[in-house]
Amino acid sequence: MPILNKDMLLCISLSGRPSNIGTRFHNYLYDELGVNMIYKAFSTADIAAAISGVRALGIRGCSVSMPFKEAVIPLVDEIEESAAAIESVNTIVNEDGRLVASNTDYEAIAALIAAHQLDPALPVFVRGSGGMAKAVVAAFRGAGFDDVTVIARNVEAGGALAAKYGYRHVVAEPAPGPAILVNVTPLGMAGADENALAFSAEQVAASTVAFDVVAFPADTPFIQAARAAGKPTITGAEVVALQAARQFERYTGVALSADQIRRASEFSRSV
Repeated sequence: MPILNKDMLLCISLSGRPSNIGTRFHNYLYDELGVNMIYKAFSTADIAAAISGVRALGIRGCSVSMPFKEAVIPLVDEIEESAAAIESVNTIVNEDGRLVASNTDYEAIAALIAAHQLDPALPVFVRGSGGMAKAVVAAFRGAGFDDVTVIARNVEAGGALAAKYGYRHVVAEPAPGPAILVNVTPLGMAGADENALAFSAEQVAASTVAFDVVAFPADTPFIQAARAAGKPTITGAEVVALQAARQFERYTGVALSADQIRRASEFSRSV
Protein backbone atom coordinates (compact mmCIF):
# COMPACT_ATOMS: atom_id res chain seq x y z
CA MET A 1 0.00 0.00 0.00
CA PRO A 2 1.36 3.47 -0.80
CA ILE A 3 2.53 5.66 2.08
CA LEU A 4 -0.28 7.93 3.29
CA ASN A 5 -0.44 10.97 1.07
CA LYS A 6 -2.73 13.89 0.26
CA ASP A 7 -4.08 12.25 -2.89
CA MET A 8 -5.02 8.97 -1.20
CA LEU A 9 -8.76 8.24 -1.32
CA LEU A 10 -10.57 6.95 1.76
CA CYS A 11 -13.29 4.31 1.84
CA ILE A 12 -15.12 3.41 5.02
CA SER A 13 -17.74 1.12 6.49
CA LEU A 14 -20.51 2.15 8.86
CA SER A 15 -21.89 -0.57 11.11
CA GLY A 16 -23.42 -1.03 14.50
CA ARG A 17 -20.97 -3.88 15.17
CA PRO A 18 -17.94 -3.40 12.89
CA SER A 19 -15.40 -6.13 12.21
CA ASN A 20 -12.03 -6.17 10.44
CA ILE A 21 -13.22 -8.31 7.53
CA GLY A 22 -14.04 -5.51 5.08
CA THR A 23 -11.02 -3.49 6.16
CA ARG A 24 -8.63 -6.37 5.53
CA PHE A 25 -10.38 -7.42 2.29
CA HIS A 26 -10.18 -4.00 0.64
CA ASN A 27 -6.74 -3.00 1.92
CA TYR A 28 -5.26 -6.35 0.83
CA LEU A 29 -6.40 -5.66 -2.72
CA TYR A 30 -5.37 -2.00 -2.66
CA ASP A 31 -1.89 -3.16 -1.71
CA GLU A 32 -1.76 -5.97 -4.29
CA LEU A 33 -3.01 -3.76 -7.12
CA GLY A 34 -1.12 -0.62 -6.10
CA VAL A 35 -4.31 1.41 -5.69
CA ASN A 36 -3.82 4.72 -3.84
CA MET A 37 -6.69 4.12 -1.42
CA ILE A 38 -7.22 3.08 2.20
CA TYR A 39 -10.23 1.52 3.96
CA LYS A 40 -11.32 1.95 7.58
CA ALA A 41 -14.25 0.60 9.60
CA PHE A 42 -16.34 2.90 11.80
CA SER A 43 -19.38 2.77 14.05
CA THR A 44 -21.54 5.78 14.83
CA ALA A 45 -24.43 6.97 16.95
CA ASP A 46 -25.29 9.66 14.40
CA ILE A 47 -25.74 8.22 10.92
CA ALA A 48 -26.88 11.54 9.43
CA ALA A 49 -23.72 13.29 10.57
CA ALA A 50 -21.59 10.38 9.36
CA ILE A 51 -23.08 10.53 5.86
CA SER A 52 -22.61 14.30 5.83
CA GLY A 53 -18.96 13.62 6.58
CA VAL A 54 -18.74 11.22 3.63
CA ARG A 55 -19.96 14.02 1.38
CA ALA A 56 -17.99 16.88 2.94
CA LEU A 57 -14.66 15.08 3.24
CA GLY A 58 -14.72 13.50 -0.20
CA ILE A 59 -14.75 9.95 1.17
CA ARG A 60 -14.89 7.85 -1.98
CA GLY A 61 -16.94 4.86 -0.84
CA CYS A 62 -19.02 3.80 2.13
CA SER A 63 -20.19 0.32 3.00
CA VAL A 64 -23.37 0.32 5.09
CA SER A 65 -24.30 -2.52 7.47
CA MET A 66 -26.85 -3.18 10.21
CA PRO A 67 -28.61 -1.15 11.51
CA PHE A 68 -28.19 1.65 8.96
CA LYS A 69 -29.25 0.09 5.65
CA GLU A 70 -32.65 1.77 5.60
CA ALA A 71 -31.78 4.89 7.62
CA VAL A 72 -29.33 6.15 4.96
CA ILE A 73 -31.92 6.21 2.17
CA PRO A 74 -33.09 9.81 2.72
CA LEU A 75 -29.47 10.95 3.18
CA VAL A 76 -28.19 10.18 -0.34
CA ASP A 77 -28.75 11.89 -3.71
CA GLU A 78 -29.46 8.93 -5.98
CA ILE A 79 -30.63 5.39 -5.35
CA GLU A 80 -29.90 2.76 -7.98
CA GLU A 81 -32.50 0.13 -8.78
CA SER A 82 -30.72 -2.59 -6.79
CA ALA A 83 -31.34 -0.57 -3.61
CA ALA A 84 -34.58 1.19 -4.55
CA ALA A 85 -36.38 -2.06 -5.34
CA ILE A 86 -35.77 -3.45 -1.87
CA GLU A 87 -35.55 -0.15 0.03
CA SER A 88 -32.19 -1.09 1.51
CA VAL A 89 -28.70 0.31 0.90
CA ASN A 90 -25.34 -1.31 1.57
CA THR A 91 -23.06 0.72 -0.73
CA ILE A 92 -22.58 4.45 -1.27
CA VAL A 93 -20.24 5.88 -3.88
CA ASN A 94 -19.27 9.55 -3.72
CA GLU A 95 -19.21 10.99 -7.24
CA ASP A 96 -17.73 14.47 -6.69
CA GLY A 97 -20.09 15.22 -3.80
CA ARG A 98 -23.08 13.36 -5.21
CA LEU A 99 -23.85 10.26 -3.16
CA VAL A 100 -25.10 7.30 -5.20
CA ALA A 101 -26.50 4.30 -3.30
CA SER A 102 -26.83 0.68 -4.39
CA ASN A 103 -27.14 -2.78 -2.89
CA THR A 104 -24.47 -5.40 -3.57
CA ASP A 105 -25.99 -7.72 -0.93
CA TYR A 106 -28.77 -8.55 -3.39
CA GLU A 107 -26.25 -9.26 -6.13
CA ALA A 108 -24.22 -11.54 -3.83
CA ILE A 109 -27.22 -13.52 -2.60
CA ALA A 110 -28.55 -13.99 -6.14
CA ALA A 111 -25.12 -15.19 -7.28
CA LEU A 112 -24.88 -17.70 -4.41
CA ILE A 113 -28.38 -19.09 -5.05
CA ALA A 114 -27.28 -19.76 -8.62
CA ALA A 115 -23.79 -21.03 -7.79
CA HIS A 116 -25.08 -23.53 -5.22
CA GLN A 117 -27.89 -24.56 -7.57
CA LEU A 118 -30.60 -24.20 -4.94
CA ASP A 119 -33.82 -25.86 -6.08
CA PRO A 120 -36.73 -23.39 -6.58
CA ALA A 121 -39.15 -26.22 -5.82
CA LEU A 122 -37.99 -26.33 -2.19
CA PRO A 123 -39.63 -24.28 0.56
CA VAL A 124 -37.50 -21.55 2.16
CA PHE A 125 -37.60 -20.27 5.74
CA VAL A 126 -36.02 -16.82 6.14
CA ARG A 127 -35.46 -15.60 9.71
CA GLY A 128 -35.33 -11.79 9.87
CA SER A 129 -37.00 -8.71 8.40
CA GLY A 130 -34.32 -6.01 8.28
CA GLY A 131 -32.35 -4.54 5.41
CA MET A 132 -30.38 -7.69 4.64
CA ALA A 133 -33.55 -9.79 4.83
CA LYS A 134 -35.04 -7.58 2.12
CA ALA A 135 -32.10 -8.43 -0.16
CA VAL A 136 -32.38 -12.14 0.62
CA VAL A 137 -36.13 -12.40 0.06
CA ALA A 138 -35.95 -10.38 -3.15
CA ALA A 139 -33.16 -12.60 -4.45
CA PHE A 140 -35.15 -15.77 -3.79
CA ARG A 141 -38.15 -14.27 -5.58
CA GLY A 142 -35.91 -13.29 -8.48
CA ALA A 143 -34.60 -16.85 -8.64
CA GLY A 144 -38.12 -18.23 -9.01
CA PHE A 145 -38.85 -19.49 -5.49
CA ASP A 146 -42.58 -19.47 -4.77
CA ASP A 147 -42.69 -21.08 -1.30
CA VAL A 148 -40.96 -18.69 1.11
CA THR A 149 -41.87 -18.03 4.74
CA VAL A 150 -40.54 -14.96 6.54
CA ILE A 151 -40.06 -15.59 10.26
CA ALA A 152 -39.99 -12.32 12.20
CA ARG A 153 -41.14 -11.13 15.59
CA ASN A 154 -41.67 -7.67 14.13
CA VAL A 155 -45.16 -8.19 12.75
CA GLU A 156 -45.24 -4.95 10.77
CA ALA A 157 -41.84 -5.36 9.10
CA GLY A 158 -42.12 -9.12 8.61
CA GLY A 159 -45.65 -8.90 7.25
CA ALA A 160 -44.77 -6.10 4.84
CA LEU A 161 -41.70 -7.91 3.54
CA ALA A 162 -43.55 -11.14 2.94
CA ALA A 163 -46.56 -9.43 1.36
CA LYS A 164 -44.38 -7.46 -1.07
CA TYR A 165 -43.27 -10.69 -2.74
CA GLY A 166 -46.41 -12.76 -2.23
CA TYR A 167 -44.91 -14.83 0.59
CA ARG A 168 -46.06 -15.82 4.10
CA HIS A 169 -45.10 -14.22 7.39
CA VAL A 170 -45.11 -16.01 10.75
CA VAL A 171 -43.89 -15.04 14.19
CA ALA A 172 -43.22 -18.52 15.58
CA GLU A 173 -40.89 -21.02 13.93
CA PRO A 174 -42.76 -23.31 11.51
CA ALA A 175 -42.78 -27.06 11.94
CA PRO A 176 -39.55 -28.77 10.83
CA GLY A 177 -39.44 -29.89 7.21
CA PRO A 178 -37.21 -30.29 4.15
CA ALA A 179 -36.62 -26.57 3.69
CA ILE A 180 -33.77 -24.19 2.89
CA LEU A 181 -33.07 -22.39 6.17
CA VAL A 182 -31.72 -18.83 5.93
CA ASN A 183 -30.62 -16.79 8.94
CA VAL A 184 -30.65 -13.03 8.37
CA THR A 185 -30.44 -11.94 12.02
CA PRO A 186 -27.50 -11.30 14.41
CA LEU A 187 -28.04 -14.74 16.00
CA GLY A 188 -24.63 -16.43 16.04
CA MET A 189 -22.72 -13.18 15.42
CA ALA A 190 -19.65 -12.48 17.55
CA GLY A 191 -20.77 -10.62 20.66
CA ALA A 192 -23.92 -10.93 22.71
CA ASP A 193 -25.58 -13.41 20.33
CA GLU A 194 -22.58 -15.59 19.49
CA ASN A 195 -23.90 -18.73 21.21
CA ALA A 196 -27.43 -18.47 19.84
CA LEU A 197 -28.72 -21.05 17.37
CA ALA A 198 -30.69 -19.36 14.60
CA PHE A 199 -32.91 -22.41 14.03
CA SER A 200 -33.84 -25.27 16.33
CA ALA A 201 -31.94 -28.53 16.21
CA GLU A 202 -35.11 -30.16 14.88
CA GLN A 203 -35.31 -27.66 12.03
CA VAL A 204 -31.66 -28.19 11.14
CA ALA A 205 -32.03 -31.97 11.17
CA ALA A 206 -34.98 -31.83 8.78
CA SER A 207 -33.53 -29.15 6.48
CA THR A 208 -31.96 -29.50 3.04
CA VAL A 209 -29.59 -26.49 3.10
CA ALA A 210 -28.36 -24.14 5.84
CA PHE A 211 -27.63 -20.57 4.69
CA ASP A 212 -26.30 -18.00 7.18
CA VAL A 213 -25.46 -14.39 6.27
CA VAL A 214 -23.56 -13.75 9.52
CA ALA A 215 -20.06 -12.84 8.36
CA PHE A 216 -18.12 -13.11 11.60
CA PRO A 217 -17.68 -15.79 12.61
CA ALA A 218 -18.49 -17.75 9.45
CA ASP A 219 -18.83 -20.93 11.53
CA THR A 220 -21.85 -19.84 13.55
CA PRO A 221 -23.59 -22.33 15.84
CA PHE A 222 -26.20 -22.71 13.07
CA ILE A 223 -23.57 -23.58 10.45
CA GLN A 224 -21.77 -25.90 12.87
CA ALA A 225 -25.01 -27.73 13.66
CA ALA A 226 -25.82 -28.10 9.98
CA ARG A 227 -22.41 -29.51 9.15
CA ALA A 228 -22.65 -31.94 12.06
CA ALA A 229 -25.99 -33.09 10.62
CA GLY A 230 -24.41 -33.54 7.18
CA LYS A 231 -26.30 -30.67 5.55
CA PRO A 232 -24.93 -28.49 2.72
CA THR A 233 -24.08 -25.00 3.94
CA ILE A 234 -23.66 -21.49 2.56
CA THR A 235 -21.83 -19.15 4.93
CA GLY A 236 -21.68 -15.45 5.58
CA ALA A 237 -18.04 -15.59 4.47
CA GLU A 238 -19.23 -16.31 0.94
CA VAL A 239 -21.80 -13.52 1.10
CA VAL A 240 -19.44 -10.86 2.42
CA ALA A 241 -16.70 -11.76 -0.07
CA LEU A 242 -18.98 -11.40 -3.08
CA GLN A 243 -20.66 -8.21 -1.93
CA ALA A 244 -17.29 -6.70 -0.98
CA ALA A 245 -15.88 -7.56 -4.40
CA ARG A 246 -18.72 -5.70 -6.08
CA GLN A 247 -18.17 -2.74 -3.78
CA PHE A 248 -14.47 -2.76 -4.62
CA GLU A 249 -15.30 -2.60 -8.31
CA ARG A 250 -17.63 0.37 -7.74
CA TYR A 251 -15.07 2.25 -5.64
CA THR A 252 -12.06 1.62 -7.90
CA GLY A 253 -13.39 0.72 -11.35
CA VAL A 254 -11.26 -2.45 -11.19
CA ALA A 255 -12.97 -5.80 -11.86
CA LEU A 256 -11.67 -8.64 -9.67
CA SER A 257 -10.95 -12.21 -10.69
CA ALA A 258 -12.35 -15.17 -8.76
CA ASP A 259 -8.83 -15.91 -7.51
CA GLN A 260 -8.34 -12.37 -6.23
CA ILE A 261 -11.68 -12.52 -4.40
CA ARG A 262 -10.76 -15.88 -2.86
CA ARG A 263 -7.34 -14.72 -1.67
CA ALA A 264 -8.65 -11.44 -0.28
CA SER A 265 -11.42 -13.30 1.53
CA GLU A 266 -8.94 -15.75 3.05
CA PHE A 267 -6.68 -12.90 4.15
CA SER A 268 -9.61 -10.98 5.65
CA ARG A 269 -10.23 -13.88 8.03
CA SER A 270 -6.62 -14.68 8.88
CA VAL A 271 -5.32 -13.71 12.31
